[in-house]
Amino acid sequence: MVMGRGFLYLALPAILSVTLLSHVVHALAPGASNPDPYLRRHGIKRRHSFGGNRAKGKIYGVNLGSWLVLEAWMLPQEWLDMGGQSCSDCSTCIASEFAFVQAYPDTADATFNQHWTTWFTQDHVNQLAAAGINTVRVPLGYWIVEPLVNRSSEYYPRGGILQLQRGLAQLKAAGIQAILDHHALPGVQTAGQQFTGRCTSDVEFYTQYNYHRALIWAAVMTSLSHLDPAFSSVFAIEAVNEPIMDAAQTPNYGTYQMNFVKVVRAVELMLGIPVPGYTAPTVSSSSNFTAVLVEAASSNYTTTSYANLFNPEVQSVLRDAAPIMLEVAAQLGIGGAVLDYLGQGAWAEKTPLVTNFMDVNWQYDNPPNPAYAAIGPQGYDNHLYYSFGGVADATPDAYMISICNLQRVQADAALGNSPLWFGEWGLPTQFTATDEFLYMWADAQKLAYSQGAGWIFWNFRVENSTLAGDLGRQWSYLEGLELGYFTQDPSQYHNASVCAPYITNTTTASA
Repeated sequence: MVMGRGFLYLALPAILSVTLLSHVVHALAPGASNPDPYLRRHGIKRRHSFGGNRAKGKIYGVNLGSWLVLEAWMLPQEWLDMGGQSCSDCSTCIASEFAFVQAYPDTADATFNQHWTTWFTQDHVNQLAAAGINTVRVPLGYWIVEPLVNRSSEYYPRGGILQLQRGLAQLKAAGIQAILDHHALPGVQTAGQQFTGRCTSDVEFYTQYNYHRALIWAAVMTSLSHLDPAFSSVFAIEAVNEPIMDAAQTPNYGTYQMNFVKVVRAVELMLGIPVPGYTAPTVSSSSNFTAVLVEAASSNYTTTSYANLFNPEVQSVLRDAAPIMLEVAAQLGIGGAVLDYLGQGAWAEKTPLVTNFMDVNWQYDNPPNPAYAAIGPQGYDNHLYYSFGGVADATPDAYMISICNLQRVQADAALGNSPLWFGEWGLPTQFTATDEFLYMWADAQKLAYSQGAGWIFWNFRVENSTLAGDLGRQWSYLEGLELGYFTQDPSQYHNASVCAPYITNTTTASA
């Protein structure tokens, strides 16, 4: 069993307690014309269909963790300086965004804005681009779409979406593509984890009410990814980060997967973006995209070929998303021409986003297979941390034997979960690792994960402070690069034959 990062609370004292889906966003060749007038007018770089990418066909990425979903263990001194607290059980003190805003309702927005501004900057974008990183995964909370928050009972900072817009624009300028990862779901998807935004045992995501809110989030993010020029670096949206592993505890999660894809594709279809198996339905004359969403939500598709896509829940989501989209657009300053409805076929040259799920093998006990939800391009995400136990014995040789014989890509492909990328992994170990081992450990993991669509390291950085100690040595990509564990070209290795002594005659899909 692979445990989530939040289990670091148990391991550290107190607060320390494929080919790529090449819906890659890249510039047109010099001198090439852009056939789409909207894209040309707003400087949007087109998403391209499957086929090569600038990084030799693989994702080489990092997570922007603790930026827009803060995890206090990664910045222990800053968190205390902000007014947070340290405790062994994160539900018992000010150790999450929810608890912080509840404690400091009048100053939390300004405090978090300062954090957002400094945790991820243009300098970090420059460093990542220089390091050959071509992809970032951006963990987001549902509260970044502020109208979704019930302010009488839910406490989260406001203004994050402006920072997201700023960061995506900087990434776009550097040629780095982005995955929008719904990391923290309404109602909380996993108990006792900082990464959900609220440390609690009261898990309520797996309800109709919160599934509905998450689908509205997906509709808004899909719309922004196609409409806001700053979001044009986005190529994928991930439905849920690390749901409960026991599928018996996630009722109707399979239905949510189906509806997530349908919402994304319904929004795209109404924008005039080609969706496999469908043509855009006829709409009355309208000059505004949100009005088109409302019309789609109100139309009777029950006896048409659209009945499956525009089911009652999807229509309800579109209806509820339309006014929220107007609010968010106003907040981002992208009203007017950006929300113009250009008519069917106006964006026929654009391609749909990649819908993204944790792979079917993330769960056990008869889990739903997200492959059955696919309509158009879809990718799958797996997370693997050895430091939390349950993967291999706590010795260097056991780690190397395990990773060098990893069969997760093959096991997932057999169930239709391909292409697969490894959206979270790190260098931490259950033993004191030497520098020599970490050179090997980095190479071996990169080799294993590159059997699929590629890899996304957790995290791009952690705090450098006395309280953080040596945390960055194994959790920070930029520090690992500086220490030499990672090669300057992420597609290369210190020793491409590092696994040769560890290959066995038998392999295991569970490792």
